[in-house]
Amino acid sequence: MQLETLTVSVQDRIATVRLNRPDKANAMNATMWLDIRRAFDWVDAQPEARVAVLEGEGRHFTAGIDLALMMGLAPQIQDPCDGRTRENLRRVILDMQDTLTSLERCRKPVLAAIHGACVGGGIDLICCADMRYCSADAYFSIKEIDIGMVADVGTLQRLPKIIGSQGLVRELAYTGRRMDAAEAREIGLVNRVFDGQEALQAGVREIAASIATKSPLSIRGTKGMLNYARDHSVADGLNHVATWNAAMLMSEDLTRAMMAGKGTVPAFRD
Repeated sequence: MQLETLTVSVQDRIATVRLNRPDKANAMNATMWLDIRRAFDWVDAQPEARVAVLEGEGRHFTAGIDLALMMGLAPQIQDPCDGRTRENLRRVILDMQDTLTSLERCRKPVLAAIHGACVGGGIDLICCADMRYCSADAYFSIKEIDIGMVADVGTLQRLPKIIGSQGLVRELAYTGRRMDAAEAREIGLVNRVFDGQEALQAGVREIAASIATKSPLSIRGTKGMLNYARDHSVADGLNHVATWNAAMLMSEDLTRAMMAGKGTVPAFRD
C-alpha cells in the first residue's frame, strides 16, 4: 500500500504500519491523519494480515500533531456565519477522532512499539492500540495543555480506562509533564519496556507472531468482545459474547484446533 506519510507492509501475516516523517519527528500533519485511517482500514480488509504493529521511523515515535495543521485550520473552517464556522470545526475534530478510532475498528490486534518521544496526539494514537510496548528511551507527555488547548481526540476518554487512575490521568493532563518508560510500565500504560529500539521491534514482533498463529476468527471476536465490554456493563458484555458465539463458535477453526495433535500448532485459513 502506497501512502505519503506512512509505510505499510505485510510479512508472515504481520502488518507493519510505520509513521514515516522522520525529518519532522513523525509530527502528524493533515496528510498523516488521512493516511492512518487508510492504513488501518486496509489492514482490516486484508485477510493475510492477522495482526498489526504500529511504529515510527527515525529517532522518535511521534512529536504529536503538526502545529502547521493547527495554523491552517482557520481558512478551512471559515464561514461568514459564526455558528457554521464552529460547526465546521466540530466536524474536523470528529473526523480526527474517527481517524484514531480506526485502530479500534480494525478487527486485527494493533501493537504499538514506541521509542523516543510520544507526545500530544501520539498519546491519543497509542491509546487506541490493543497493547503498547516501549524502549527504555521512550517518554510520554499529554502536551496539549502547554499549547492552551484541551486534548480532544481520545486521551482523556481512553487513558483513564487503560491505567485505571483518574488522579494520575488528571495530573498528567493538567501539568503536561514528561513521563518516562519506567513510570509508563509501572502505571500500566505499556506492557513491557525493552532495552533499545532493536530489542523493542524484535520483542513486539515475537508477540505479534504468536498472535498470528491463533484462529483469526477467534482473535477478531476476542478483540470485538473486549472493546464492547470496556464501554458496557458486565451483563451487556455477557449477552453480547453469547450472541457472538451462538453465531461463530461452530467454525472450522474450532474443529481444527480440537483435532490438532498435542504440541501441534493448527493451521487456520486467513
